[in-house]
Amino acid sequence: MSENKKKPNPVDIHVGSRIRLRRNMLGMSQEKLGENLGITFQQIQKYEKGTNRVGASRLQAIATILGVPVSFFFEDAPDVPDHASAGFREDNSTSYVVDFLNSAEGLQLNRAFVKISDPKVRRKLVDLVKALGDEEA
Repeated sequence: MSENKKKPNPVDIHVGSRIRLRRNMLGMSQEKLGENLGITFQQIQKYEKGTNRVGASRLQAIATILGVPVSFFFEDAPDVPDHASAGFREDNSTSYVVDFLNSAEGLQLNRAFVKISDPKVRRKLVDLVKALGDEEA
């Protein structure tokens, strides 16, 4: 037997990172997600690192708890031909959104923004950010 541990599959790593991304977007802890699934937070850690592969029924349960379709976890996945997932993804340009939401500022902005219930205030905030962005360009 080899002493070397098998490296996680790139798709498993990607799915795990998408689980972590969505969980963080919602401000949910690993403990809370694990509790909802009836498993430990250590198991959630292993899923998020790609160390353990997420089974189909478990992935469906995670998607339900996190409020996204299962296809969310495969968007921009490595080694997936475009035609294989074309029915599931809207556009290849969504990676900038993922990059933004993976940043500390993006997460903070997203969490604060979704707490604003008044659509007019949200619209004004979007206009402000656009104006600030135009000034820097």
